[in-house]
Amino acid sequence: MSFPRNVAALRGRVPLAVASAVALMLVFLPGADGAPAQSRQAVQTVPKSVVRSADAALPTVTVVATGGTMAGQSDTPTSFQRYRAGTLLMEDMLAEVPNLDEVADVNSLQFGNKGSGGYSIAELYDLSLAVDNALRTSDAVVVTTGTDTMEEIGYFLDLTVQSPKPVVITGAMRPWTVIGSDAQANLFNAIVTAASGKTAWFGTVLMLNDEIHAVRDVTKTSAYRMDTFQTPELGVLGYVDDLKVRIMRMPARALRVFETRGSVVTTANALRNWRTPFDLTTIDKADLPRVEIFYNAQEAGGEAIDAWAAAGVEGIVTAGTGAGGISGAAGQARNRAVQAGVMFASTTRTGSGSVYGGSGAVFPADSLNAPHARLLLMMALAFNDGVEDTRADFVEWASLQADITSALPALSTSGSR
Repeated sequence: MSFPRNVAALRGRVPLAVASAVALMLVFLPGADGAPAQSRQAVQTVPKSVVRSADAALPTVTVVATGGTMAGQSDTPTSFQRYRAGTLLMEDMLAEVPNLDEVADVNSLQFGNKGSGGYSIAELYDLSLAVDNALRTSDAVVVTTGTDTMEEIGYFLDLTVQSPKPVVITGAMRPWTVIGSDAQANLFNAIVTAASGKTAWFGTVLMLNDEIHAVRDVTKTSAYRMDTFQTPELGVLGYVDDLKVRIMRMPARALRVFETRGSVVTTANALRNWRTPFDLTTIDKADLPRVEIFYNAQEAGGEAIDAWAAAGVEGIVTAGTGAGGISGAAGQARNRAVQAGVMFASTTRTGSGSVYGGSGAVFPADSLNAPHARLLLMMALAFNDGVEDTRADFVEWASLQADITSALPALSTSGSR
């Protein structure tokens, strides 16, 4: 990763001074394996770069397979929508992908083989632990799954995987066995992305249709089109062109690594800023509470909220109109549920934009959509007791931002340019 190349990637998107500083920091980004910092000067230490040297052995990438359309067996070579998802085994699929030995040392783990919507939250708990376990010995992990709930599975991993090594989730909109399938290219490019190491510290990213997205922000927008995944307002992180992985911007999750607050960017400091508090090894899967989603509409009734509260649901996400508004009846039901101990997250049903404000047991979900907010609320409830602590964790990770001004060089106003 050369300094000039990184400046070029950022030019035109942020001021050149900031681009140069960030590019310089990228060179010293802590190693994603958590290795001890390497000495650069007598007065301080700077962790090693995540970039693999040119003469190093190929990176090891583990593909954790869960099924989905990618592993689908079609009725005929042209039955694009008639197929049995989660049929083919990843070991056999990898054997059909050419030139992998030029990219990475690839192995696979068949975690499951079914549609993404068929997985329970308890199974996602196991999947997250399986990914972290694979990252103990591999340089990166690719997770394959169905696209129906891919953004939810990906965000669950983003919130809970404790290793900052690359995690790339992918799938396909057409089954493996039809003509013109996107499955083979998506699998290959996801492995290319993971093996590049360029998304270390990014959290989980989604790679489909040659595009790399931050899984926190991405959403599925079409039932059939291959460019279904879009990131509203913010756009893609980068692209995969042939074997070139081009990163055009860094997500806030990665930029938090540089929030030095006057300290040197060491691996320990970076991990402290980067990791969420949601370490699944400290809880049992049974501790993950039930959280539901209420979709607001014109004159929507509040009976569903009342019923969920009576059933013992601990959290409810409201997908409101505009900036998070809900009907009068739903608002009254929410008040009753809060009195019963239920906590709420407020989102917008518009597809983009942020929700702010809220008080007490009603938390603003910022730019998270309702399915993503549901998972974050689930985590915040599982790892905290009481409204105040739950709200603090939820709001911090919902409004994920980064302030790296303390890590940038000071700019003089005394005539220097």
